[in-house]
Amino acid sequence: MLIMTDLLKFKFFKLPFGIIVLIFVSSCSQDFVESNNSGLALGTSYSILYYDAEPRDFQREIDSVFQVVNTSMSTYIPDSDISKINAGDSTIMVDEMFAEVFNLSKDINSITKGYFDPTVGILVNSWGFGPGNKIEMDSITVDSLLNYVGFEKVLLMPNRTIRKANPNILFDFNAIAKGYAVDRLGAMLEAKGINNYLVEVGGELISKGENKLKMKKFVVGIDDPLANDRDYPAALIYLHNKGLASSGNYRHFREDEKTGKRYVHTVDPITGYTKDSNILGVTILANNCAEADAYATAFMAMDLEESKALLAKKLDIEGYIIFIDDSGAIKEYITDGFQEIIIKD
Repeated sequence: MLIMTDLLKFKFFKLPFGIIVLIFVSSCSQDFVESNNSGLALGTSYSILYYDAEPRDFQREIDSVFQVVNTSMSTYIPDSDISKINAGDSTIMVDEMFAEVFNLSKDINSITKGYFDPTVGILVNSWGFGPGNKIEMDSITVDSLLNYVGFEKVLLMPNRTIRKANPNILFDFNAIAKGYAVDRLGAMLEAKGINNYLVEVGGELISKGENKLKMKKFVVGIDDPLANDRDYPAALIYLHNKGLASSGNYRHFREDEKTGKRYVHTVDPITGYTKDSNILGVTILANNCAEADAYATAFMAMDLEESKALLAKKLDIEGYIIFIDDSGAIKEYITDGFQEIIIKD
């Protein structure tokens, strides 16, 4: 197929989950210089591609963005603001980043009817997916822990302190903070006068402008959840001035050592249990990466029909969902807007 011939022109950046970045390999044009910064941050890898009239290296600024995000919202850093708030410090005055993520989370929590909920931290820890202690979970324990879940139980006060209805409520912004970091990196580049870039952190992306070496839109691949060879994505898309994020169960799970039972990484904040879902993966296109990240997580917890209904109503996001139907066949649900950016054979 033509798509396979075209793939030979790309350089692949294989990511931990969901999205494969495909960057055209070419020599520099006379008008633009291509620069790339890559490394490890936020517990994952990152790659930042940008075009400028002259060579510039923004590694110091990139490191600074990651540092600020970690200091504000990393649950794995004991002295971060979120860790101190989770530990019961009600005097912490959160920074602008925390406030923005809090307010965006509140909006998405309402739109998804609670399926996206960063107060799910105590459940994430208890099921063994967070920095806290894993415990034995049964119906009584789950019901008890649900008393500490619910975004309506937390408030961002005018003085930027956080008020919790119960001190046991734990924040976990991991389902949105990575996407937010991608947005902040893009904003940093734009502040430096960079108007053509592709930012990727752990498979979450945002783009602006185009690949100036080829004068074409950036191309990325959607990972095939059933393929052993990740050089062959399920779909190739053009990413232009949008954020893109994926979530899925097919590579993120833990297995009980005694029973062998699989527990997927998505925790349903409504029921308190890990989600036993027929949805293999969700990719969301949105105006920014933080929203794409959050909605991708919410749709993994929602039933397929609920996800379809919300995608039909929410006109500023588009979705690509890979699922297993009642007969056991692998199927795709793709919104019209997402279908438009898929590169045809």
